[in-house]
Amino acid sequence: MTLIKSISGIRGTIGGRVDQGLTPIDAVKFAAAYGTWLQQQHPGQKLKVVIGRDARLSGPMIAALVQQTLVGLGIDIIDLGLSTTPTVEVAVPMENAHGGIILTASHNPKQWNALKLLNAKGEFISGAEGEALMQIAQDETFDFAEVDDLGTVEFDSSYLDKHIKAILALPLVDKAAIQKAQFKVVVDAVNSSGGIFVPALLRALGVAQIEELYCEPTGHFPHNPEPLPEHLTELAQRVVQSRAHLGLTVDPDVDRLALVCEDGSMFGEEYTLVAVSDYVLTHTPGPTVSNLSSTRALRDITEQRNLRYEAAAVGEVNVVAKMKAIGAVIGGEGNGGVIYPELHYGRDALVGIALFLSHLAHKKLSMTALRASYPNYVISKNKIDLDPGTDVDHILVQMAKLYAAHEVDTTDGVKIYIDKEWVHLRKSNTEPIIRIYAESASEGKANDLAARIMQEIKSL
Repeated sequence: MTLIKSISGIRGTIGGRVDQGLTPIDAVKFAAAYGTWLQQQHPGQKLKVVIGRDARLSGPMIAALVQQTLVGLGIDIIDLGLSTTPTVEVAVPMENAHGGIILTASHNPKQWNALKLLNAKGEFISGAEGEALMQIAQDETFDFAEVDDLGTVEFDSSYLDKHIKAILALPLVDKAAIQKAQFKVVVDAVNSSGGIFVPALLRALGVAQIEELYCEPTGHFPHNPEPLPEHLTELAQRVVQSRAHLGLTVDPDVDRLALVCEDGSMFGEEYTLVAVSDYVLTHTPGPTVSNLSSTRALRDITEQRNLRYEAAAVGEVNVVAKMKAIGAVIGGEGNGGVIYPELHYGRDALVGIALFLSHLAHKKLSMTALRASYPNYVISKNKIDLDPGTDVDHILVQMAKLYAAHEVDTTDGVKIYIDKEWVHLRKSNTEPIIRIYAESASEGKANDLAARIMQEIKSL
């Protein structure tokens, strides 16, 4: 059993002993810590929290535990039921709530669940806020309400429509163009809440034909729910068989979007953000941001327009902070996470779908032709196991010195740019390894670059 406590929340496998898995006691403890932290942020106020969950099997149990713990602290709950991470993020400010919790382990398998924690803006709490919350959990400094001051629970099923209406109201979402294109789309929603939200969005956008694959929100994931090529073989086959224009898939909480071309090839999870950014920059030029482990293609298409690109440390909260700092019009992560601040500062596969289909309709290209129009890069992902006690920071400093003649970014580990190639070295916070991501124009070149860097690290 596994329990991981981090600045953004708590996640773990269901069952086991307390503090070793995500048990009911752990769920209550961290819900109480979050509620207590909110009380400290908003002293003397009657608090309101929005809660939603994905369809995983443990969702109803964890939701009941978390909700009633907050009720016990005197906090009112708006329960969205089956929902998505971006929908809860949108709902928090719409409700003038003080925070939000999404009960989802994102792309993790069904035995996992988690509490993702939001602030009053509907954005993930910061590192410093997370540390304060973890201290509250450790100290168990909870003060529960007396009987006359208990909170309430109100169920609200309206946010499916509200989220979709907010997307359709965006100036760059072109419903007329999408309708005219007469798209046929195959959707794989891994039997989670995306099976409700994605087809509803596609219908609202005027998509001509929607073929649903694993869109029953049963929580029984038919394959590994992380939207990687090796997990999308059935979707690819169905796209070809159905002669669809494209296939799309989302993870269980609908904050990541991956696309499949009409010939069954992968559009590339890294290129979801690239294509959406191409569309946004065409109509609203401005800065862009992605994390340091994302493809260089976003930087290329941004700088081709003489616009500003900046990289952020890995992690959504870091990308959002960088986007706000430079006024980015679009940003996100290479895992298929699109952040469009015109709607909200959070990864949102639903707004990604609407913007991508608008782009595809305007371009009047096939998926393969659109993908071929972008700079082609391939990322090689590797790691080096280290002896416990190895001074990883020293190794990273030495690697930065070794490549001092090149562009080097030390925001998050060490990223070295070598012409159009790059390599990103990051130490793990949980195990004695260095992660090594390398990108080049082909898989062979990326693997060769990674191998060279790994050999240099071993020599140190």
